Amino acid sequence: MNRRSFVAGLIPALSFSQAKKDADKLAPYYPTPESIVIKMLEMVELKKGEKMFDLGSGDGRIVIVAARKFKARAVGVEFDRDLVKQSADRIEKLGLSKTAQIIHGDIMEQDYSSADVLTVYLLPLSNDKVRPMLEKQLKKGTRIVAHDFEFSGWTPEKVQHIDDDGEGRSHTLYLYRR
Repeated sequence: MNRRSFVAGLIPALSFSQAKKDADKLAPYYPTPESIVIKMLEMVELKKGEKMFDLGSGDGRIVIVAARKFKARAVGVEFDRDLVKQSADRIEKLGLSKTAQIIHGDIMEQDYSSADVLTVYLLPLSNDKVRPMLEKQLKKGTRIVAHDFEFSGWTPEKVQHIDDDGEGRSHTLYLYRR
């Protein structure tokens, strides 16, 4: 089952209270499988010392892999306080505090002008919402990898389909360059 199918199946099942609680979020929390995290960071050719941001970082797995395996300066932005704490605790436990951090906040209120790389796993309407902000902030050459959902109005430089992530789900990655 791909993310589109999963999300489509999830949305009608949300209770009113959960929907209200998630109203300010740009996507439900749905963790990216580790195999896909690696493919995303390889696709954007993340290099040692580069600064990358993960928009909606969830449990921090992309930030942690970026700092640990790719030696990048990795920053996650997450709205959910519990996920921020979980991520920050894991980063500290792994000794990555000098190269990895999680910002508790709204992704729409951050400055991404220092980014070399962005990773994004948001819903299509959320991608449409953040696109104008990114167009204003990102420097020329910034690489963006979007997981499963494209940015309308942008043409991907590369598209990679993954038929099976090892857990039986398919994924599509879109590489953009500003």
